[in-house]
Formats: sequence, structure tokens, C-alpha cells
Amino acid sequence: MTLPAAIPSPTQSVWWLGPLPVRAYALCILAGVGVALWLAIRRWEHRGGEADDVLDVALWALPLGLVGGRIYHVITSPEAYFGEGGEPLKAFAIWEGGLGIWGAVALGAVGAWVACRRRGWSFASFADAVAPGVLFAQALGRLGNWFNNELYGGPTDLPWGLTIHAWNQSAGRARLDEAGDPIVLGTFHPTFLYEALWCIAAGVLILALDRVKDLAAGQVAALYLMLYTLGRFFIEMMRTDEANTFLGQRINVWVSLVVFLLGAFLYWRARRKGAPSHRTERAEAGSTPR
Repeated sequence: MTLPAAIPSPTQSVWWLGPLPVRAYALCILAGVGVALWLAIRRWEHRGGEADDVLDVALWALPLGLVGGRIYHVITSPEAYFGEGGEPLKAFAIWEGGLGIWGAVALGAVGAWVACRRRGWSFASFADAVAPGVLFAQALGRLGNWFNNELYGGPTDLPWGLTIHAWNQSAGRARLDEAGDPIVLGTFHPTFLYEALWCIAAGVLILALDRVKDLAAGQVAALYLMLYTLGRFFIEMMRTDEANTFLGQRINVWVSLVVFLLGAFLYWRARRKGAPSHRTERAEAGSTPR
């Protein structure tokens, strides 16, 4: 059996059901949301909560997370919308891709905090229940980048190099040459895949630590911030797609560093504070808002 010389990439990411476009990017995100909700429900029930609790919080967190992710993307990559030849209205075209995880997590967390506050639940305990599933959701979401032939690194001839096509973003498919074949740009490091695998490994590690260590409320969420950004810091520096920079580094490299330090502070603070274990029952977790 002959192994392929490189990982193939799809040549199409949009399919049409009559006038309705079905986008692989959106399907990957929806699959990730489904996995995150399923795992969050299981973990919250283990803490004495109910499945409907997670769904109630999701009604706040998911819409705000979607808005936050888009806002972050537009702010950090404004040229396509407000630069020369840009199209400002396309800033709202979220279905074409372009979500920043930092904005999604930040505003999604605000939505979750509001929902938990209204119910009188511990936000730290709820965030601990949700955090590992978010990593698996991010891994699935990165498959959307594979369909879109985006988020890759420099050229490589390694066996896991990724074949990348010249891409027609508006049409959602590869550009074709005169013979009607997809135009291949070369093989590159699949940084989207590196990040997806890192997210899965980090999620599994957090779940394992959660079983064997008596972590304080908020420490699982802090571990999510630390582990994800640790990998993203190095993977981001491998990427070669256009991005705005600050002091010679991509903005997301700096954001990764800042969020990692924030996660380390929150981990230390939760431990120092002596907060109750994240394995508290719902009645205890909901006794006072946090």
C-alpha cells in the first residue's frame, strides 16, 4: 500500500441545496459546539447540576461568543473590510469564515457569567465543567480551515505536508487551470492540524488531571487558558498567512503570551484563595454567586 506524498486538501468547501449554501466551515463549528455541550452537560451533571442548566447558559454564551469572535477577527484583520478596496459590509458576513478564538472565549465567558449570576451558580465551577469541551470544539472547528485551504505554515516536503490549492474564497472552491484541474500552490506545514492535535492532547490531559487531582474551583478553566496558549504561541509563529504584527511578531503571538500569564495568575489565585473543589454539588456551588 503506497502512502500519499502529502495530506490532500478539499477542492470545495461550499455545497448548494437550491439557494441555500452549506458551508463546511459552519458545519465544523456546529459539530464542535455539539461536542462541547455534550461534555459540559456530563461534567455539570457530575457536579450535581442538570442538563438544562448548561443549555440555559448556552443561550447567553453562544450568541455572545459568535459576536465576540467576529469582532476580534475584524479588529485584528481590518484591511479586508475597511482598507483600500475593502468591503465594510462583509464584516458581517460571518458565514464566509473569520472568527477569533480570543474574542469568542472572552464574550462567551461574559455571557456565561451573566447566566450563572442570574441563577446564583458558581461561575468558576461552571467554567471548569465547560473548559475541556471547548478544547475539543476548537479541534473540530479547525477542520473548517482544512476545507478552506487556510491557516498553513511554510513549505515542507515532510510526509504530513499539506497540499494547498489556489483558492476562490467567494466561491468556496479551488481555482482551476485551463485544463479544468485545481491549481496546486505546493505542500506546506498543516498548522491547523498541529493546533487541532494540540487541543485534543490538552483536553485529554485536563480530563486526566481532573480525575487524579483535587483542583480548586477555577483551576480547570485556568489550565485551559495556559495549555491552549502554550501551544498556540509556537504554532502561531509557524503560520505564513498575512497577519498584522506588533514589535515584529504576529498579534496573536502576543495575545497568547498575555492570556497564558492570565491563566497562570488565575490558577495561582484559585489555589491561594482556597476555593472549594470544583467537584462541589450544585446546591453548594449555587449558594452564592461568584
